[in-house]
Amino acid sequence: MFSADRVLPVPPPYGVVVLPPRRARLLSNAVHLPPQYRTMEQVRAGMVAAGSPFVPPPGTLENLTGVRGVHVRSDDVQASDLAVAAAVKALETAGASIGEVDLLLFASTSQDLVEPATGHIVAAKLGATCPVFDVKNACNSVLNAVETAAAFIETGRHRTVLVACGETTTLTTRWHVPDHETFMRHLPGYTVSDAGAALLLAAGPAGPEDPGVLHAVFAADSSAWEACTVLSGGSMYPRSTDDDHYCLRLNENQLSRTGREMARLVVEYAPEEMALVRESAFVAVHQISMPQFHEACTLLGLPRSRFLATVDRYGNAASASLPLQLALAQQSDRVMPGDVVALVGLASGFSMGLVLIRL
Repeated sequence: MFSADRVLPVPPPYGVVVLPPRRARLLSNAVHLPPQYRTMEQVRAGMVAAGSPFVPPPGTLENLTGVRGVHVRSDDVQASDLAVAAAVKALETAGASIGEVDLLLFASTSQDLVEPATGHIVAAKLGATCPVFDVKNACNSVLNAVETAAAFIETGRHRTVLVACGETTTLTTRWHVPDHETFMRHLPGYTVSDAGAALLLAAGPAGPEDPGVLHAVFAADSSAWEACTVLSGGSMYPRSTDDDHYCLRLNENQLSRTGREMARLVVEYAPEEMALVRESAFVAVHQISMPQFHEACTLLGLPRSRFLATVDRYGNAASASLPLQLALAQQSDRVMPGDVVALVGLASGFSMGLVLIRL
């Protein structure tokens, strides 16, 4: 006799093929940095050349941020070009062709145009014919794109996904500074760096020790959206010529307070994932300055040896920051196949994300 507390397996409908569990495997990760390098002293010289009423004393930028210089694109290089350069490297490293990619995601704070999606421009330059769309969530854009790609792969919607990023954030640097208060409000714009990044993910088996994206956890406090902004280019200020609208600006008190709260929430409400973070071989965390990097290490409660500081040499590479750290760790053999790495993202808006990947 049938018992109500006994659950019987339900066979799939006739003709439906049940796929085995799949995991999004990271086949390759690549970064492209434009060759031009701008030191913080050259930033000061740029303010002088712009006739800025306020120019900080020598060493101020280095002392406040711990950043020595940033990479800067040439005037004729677009966000899509940086993304394409990194994507070509990622495909070559994986031994794959663009024809094998069945979804392309452009993930970046930057873009070539308001319309169309920059992903189409990247696809055209690569010769891709697959579907494309943009993923945009400030400096968590790449991390959210990895989450999106993993979800598509795990459900069988796509097999191979290329995430491409092109950051041209030096366009948000403010050169004409009327006073010290304005300088401090726009301080993050002096340490942002242009960069390209690309990650190629493909379907693989999902066994206990198989490589791939293991976990993805995200949280947001959107009431803090004004903490860090670039105002122009949207419906609020579509054609503004005000420097305050075109340049990156920061409400540091709000950003710091919200960042600490978001970190606390992730630590408290994602205990399983945080346990894996503590056991991981390497932790990449979004970096906007050296003081913020040290604070992030402290908040995560892990030794500095598990991290890699990059913002001092390369500046804040926005959403390319995490791929950059992972690429440098891979190049220096700090991580090996089979290692679990944690990518911890922080973004204005305000959002925080954590993705765990077994290489």
